[in-house]
Amino acid sequence: MSGAEVITGTIGGAARLDKALADATDLSRARVQALIADGQVAIGGAQVTSAKAKVSAGDNFAITVPPASEPEAQPQDIPLEVVFEDDHLIVINKPAGMVVHPAAGNPDGTLVNALLHHCQGALSGIGGVARPGIVHRIDKDTSGLLVVAKSDAAHEGLARQFADHSIERRYLAVCNGRPNPSHGRIEGKIGRSDTNRKKMAVLAPDSSRGKHAVTHFKTVKTLEGCALIECQLETGRTHQVRVHCASIGHALLGDPVYGRTLAKLRPILKDLNFARQALHAASLGFEHPVTGKTLRFEAELPDDMRELIDQTAR
Repeated sequence: MSGAEVITGTIGGAARLDKALADATDLSRARVQALIADGQVAIGGAQVTSAKAKVSAGDNFAITVPPASEPEAQPQDIPLEVVFEDDHLIVINKPAGMVVHPAAGNPDGTLVNALLHHCQGALSGIGGVARPGIVHRIDKDTSGLLVVAKSDAAHEGLARQFADHSIERRYLAVCNGRPNPSHGRIEGKIGRSDTNRKKMAVLAPDSSRGKHAVTHFKTVKTLEGCALIECQLETGRTHQVRVHCASIGHALLGDPVYGRTLAKLRPILKDLNFARQALHAASLGFEHPVTGKTLRFEAELPDDMRELIDQTAR
């Protein structure tokens, strides 16, 4: 099948087929079940069609994952805060609550829909019809800066800088508790959680899954029961800041996935109607992929995070 990805490996332990394959890969159990039903899974070279089939430790598997069919995003007149723009790229200060690109559950109203209108379709085609120009992304409920490629040359050049970790990315976050020591380096492989496939987690160093991730943090201001911290990324993994902070016992305030907010802080979040992780992509620096000029941008904290800091000030 043209463009299909084939995932191969060995079953780790006796179990139902769908559970064993979800444990052995980064695929969700529901996705595995759908692929089994479509005849895309083989055990020991033989196609299997029952998700309930029993498999044993040491069995070899092959999963054929067909390329996703991407619906074409449509332009929508949605206001954008443009920080910088030229013929090759555009830098946006994204508000919390905006999804970056269309996906299941979010077919429109995304940053891509807004960009297609603003740029009149002049975005890099490398990302495909659903993700034109998208070189990186930040979570729906994270605010702040991201760069989008308008030309293929810009897309390729930016992708190289993300790959070699030369792009500067600085986040501001409010975390539960006060880190001690007040600054440090968090290093740990990030991949799908073994217990919840919808979450990311720091995996064991000897795990065959996950990707190397490094976050540097320092305390900017101590607050009542929490702290404003700055996080510099060496790598850019899914949910990296959120997962790394949670792994050292300082999950971000308001994070619905990776931590519970301290009891004494919950009334403050409720009064402010603060219902997202307190995370903001505050600065972004890179070399312009076409002109070679060094660019650096900063975005001030949004009002909701400022109010949160004011209400927790000591």
